[in-house]
Amino acid sequence: MLRHHTIEMICNASHGDPFAVLGPHATRDGQTSVRCFLPSASSVAVLDADAALAAQLKPRSAGFFEGKVKAAPDTPYRLQVQWESGLSSILDDPYRFPLVLGELDVWLLGEGTHLRPFEVLGAHPGVMLGVDGTRFAVWAPNASRVSVVGDFNHWDGRRHPMRLRRECGVWELFIPGVPKGALYKFEIRTHSGEVLPARADPYALQAELRPATASRVAQLPAKTTPSVQRKQANALDAPVSIYEVHLGSWRRVAEEGNRWLSWDELADALIPYAQDMGFTHLELMPISEHPFDGSWGYQPVGLYAPTSRFGDADGFGRLVARCHAAGIGLILDWVPAHFPSDAHGLANFDGTHLYEYADPREGFHQDWNTLIYNLGRTEVSNFLVGNALYWLERFGVDGLRVDAVASMLYRDYSRKAGEWIPNVHGGRENLEAIAFLKRVNEVVGVECPQAITLAEESTAYPAVSRPTYAGGLGFHYKWNMGWMHDSLAYMARDPLYRQHHQGEMTFSLVYAFNENFVLPISHDEVVHGKGSLLGKMPGDRWQQLANVRAFLGYMFGHPGKKLLFMGCEFAQEREWNHDQSLDWHLLENPAHAGVQRLVRDLNTLYRATPALYQQDFVPAGFEWIDHSDAARSVLSFVRHGLDANTFTVVVCNFTPQVWPGYRLGVPRAGSYREVLNTDSEHYGGSNVGTPFGCAASEATPWHGKPCSILLTLPPLATVFLEWTA
Repeated sequence: MLRHHTIEMICNASHGDPFAVLGPHATRDGQTSVRCFLPSASSVAVLDADAALAAQLKPRSAGFFEGKVKAAPDTPYRLQVQWESGLSSILDDPYRFPLVLGELDVWLLGEGTHLRPFEVLGAHPGVMLGVDGTRFAVWAPNASRVSVVGDFNHWDGRRHPMRLRRECGVWELFIPGVPKGALYKFEIRTHSGEVLPARADPYALQAELRPATASRVAQLPAKTTPSVQRKQANALDAPVSIYEVHLGSWRRVAEEGNRWLSWDELADALIPYAQDMGFTHLELMPISEHPFDGSWGYQPVGLYAPTSRFGDADGFGRLVARCHAAGIGLILDWVPAHFPSDAHGLANFDGTHLYEYADPREGFHQDWNTLIYNLGRTEVSNFLVGNALYWLERFGVDGLRVDAVASMLYRDYSRKAGEWIPNVHGGRENLEAIAFLKRVNEVVGVECPQAITLAEESTAYPAVSRPTYAGGLGFHYKWNMGWMHDSLAYMARDPLYRQHHQGEMTFSLVYAFNENFVLPISHDEVVHGKGSLLGKMPGDRWQQLANVRAFLGYMFGHPGKKLLFMGCEFAQEREWNHDQSLDWHLLENPAHAGVQRLVRDLNTLYRATPALYQQDFVPAGFEWIDHSDAARSVLSFVRHGLDANTFTVVVCNFTPQVWPGYRLGVPRAGSYREVLNTDSEHYGGSNVGTPFGCAASEATPWHGKPCSILLTLPPLATVFLEWTA
């Protein structure tokens, strides 16, 4: 006979091993004792596989029933329950089902080497012993009891306590009858006896729409098939022009309460737009589930769940597939650097600092009031590595842009003396984070060779985009934050004073080939009082627009892949606001429509001109003509393709002064035809340029070149010239 104390522990949800008490248990007389705890039940009977009465269980305490059946413990049975409300139901007993996790999974999870923990942890609907239900599993090694709570059990932590697999610290339970779409959380009791606020599932594949915070049972997406075409489109020698988008504010439906577009509506509108504009890739600001709109997704709670703001995970999968069908790649912003401290999230998850460093000098990010992953813990590192594979394999996204890498690399990042803890060698480098970044890049390289990773890294940390076997971090690309800062500082200056700051536009070429750079004009540059790209520019409105056009031309001529934040392509006037749509009405103004037309033509020219992308990352792809004409604020250079006969000349004039008869040295005799002029009337410019758009070379050496041409340089403009023999 079961002791009353044990029964009370089950009834008050303080027993740490429910399978030792509940379910079927062999008795000494060769029968099977069946025990269940069903609060609000008035009577419980056991039915055999033929639905015949096998035993009437006796009440031992409120909701607790026990009795014997003449059958082996592994014999299937169901429970016929009469409830105090007068209703009755027939249930499968969760505590008669076997282990959820296989031995190999347990071993790999315990080691922290399970590449795809999302396949076994979390909530997975399926069939066990012929019964439909959902398998639940959660890592909480320091908890004394964990229960699944949800809309299927009145959010009652007494009803479905889980089994602990001590080898790996994972709690598991198969609950019959729980369908896809069910809401759930995990209720955790600490070793001190405290019941924590219910936690969302770290591995949830879907979540409720904020402000609700529950996880939702969802089917794991099927694996996608890697594409040779996508691998080629992501390659270092391919044209890569990225359109960065915040889905919640790219476009909204004003007439329907300013609502967001759904995944399918976004696919209908955003993909054709990006395709028409000539972008090769979309980059989405974080779409993992996050509780606060104002974080823009950079404080995610559900790393495995596409945000429910736009619909379910299947809708996101359709968006990715439609991108690829249109020949457009999709890159996701990914946030492994930190996470918010919301009560339903990862913070103090099982009553201990499980996911984060315990010491706030390591585990608290002062800039963002967030917590920092303890990447020295293999299970935490594995959680994130698995997440990277999840997006790449299960949705087929082309790449991950890793946010805030600089904050991961250094223990003293944004901290004063005494506010950080040195590494084991006494240095400032975060050795665990460095090892993690190398590992995730190596795993992606082996498991998803078609995909890319891009680092947002703002320091001079060496070899970020070099292979790990060569001492690098293993990223494919690195954002060139220095170029962005310097070039925007230059463009913000009055043209009268730019002559004194020419180095701000030329310094990037000193280090341009140290990394595989992406040139970003990102969301961070058009928010928090920084103003829009247009708003940064000096002069009257015509000059501001001309400056934008000249800058965009310079950007597309400069070595490196391209990234442009939404709205910059049509010179959005106001600063970006995540709560409202872009100002699409500006396109009714010919000047703004002209900037949009220019970006479209720049993308077209870029993709059609191998010299502008084939050798982005080697010195052979770039040659200065003249970087010293500071007095006239003119820059001129040559971009070279792999074919010796493939090169493009780029000339930038960053003053509002027209320079007629401008002699320019060129690398080869022949004709130089203007293929794009940002001052063209088609873009809202003054339509100044070299007569007939073509200049024949003269046998006059200039700028160290064997011959030269005479140009008329338009004001505040960039001109691209194509050579023909």
